[in-house]
Amino acid sequence: MQRLDKFLSEAGAASRRELKAILKTGAVRVNGRVVTDGATKIDEAKDAVTLSGNPVAAKRQIVLLLHKPAGYVTSTDDPRDRTVMELIPEEYRRLDVVPVGRLDKDTEGLLLLTNDGALQHRLISPKYRVEKRYYARHEGTASPADAEAFQAGLVLKDGTLCLPAKLRSLGPGESEVTVTEGKYHQVRRMMASRGLPVTYLRRDREGFLTLEGLPRGALRELTAGEYAQLAAELAP
Repeated sequence: MQRLDKFLSEAGAASRRELKAILKTGAVRVNGRVVTDGATKIDEAKDAVTLSGNPVAAKRQIVLLLHKPAGYVTSTDDPRDRTVMELIPEEYRRLDVVPVGRLDKDTEGLLLLTNDGALQHRLISPKYRVEKRYYARHEGTASPADAEAFQAGLVLKDGTLCLPAKLRSLGPGESEVTVTEGKYHQVRRMMASRGLPVTYLRRDREGFLTLEGLPRGALRELTAGEYAQLAAELAP
């Protein structure tokens, strides 16, 4: 059971503030009966809710793919900095999407957001070994010894143990890094531990998803096929 106004808001019908006015008009019906009190409890699995005669379905589960620019923190709210939620249209914020993991403020690239809690957990959990690939510009040139150290699993200065990762040199000052976890500032700290401090970092891929065709600052909703593939690959 949940409040009618919460159900309508999560379904994307309108914001909680807008719903107060909408409910007063008598436009909302539950099982054919006009309901004007948003606090009314409903059973979303059994009760039929309509808005202006149109059926309202329970909150749909979605995954968004955002090309995060630098300068935004990966948070739903921050008193000091701009957050990635400022880049999300209201129609999606109404569905309670939240970031999956995080990208540092100065890191660009692929960031997923979803309202599917189970899928979010599996994307983040090292247990599912979802590969996250980054393009890094850095000082120095990555050597075969550096790649071997990444593959063996680095231990950082503070004792943090990193799972085996991939480091591929793209030439002087450029590398591709692939990890399967998301510890705090992990890629930057791993590179610094090998004397390769990062000057620019962008996540290009997560699982099979890429930034292809998506400009910096833009987002798109995963297709039904992509959502199904992601769910299937991360099935428990």
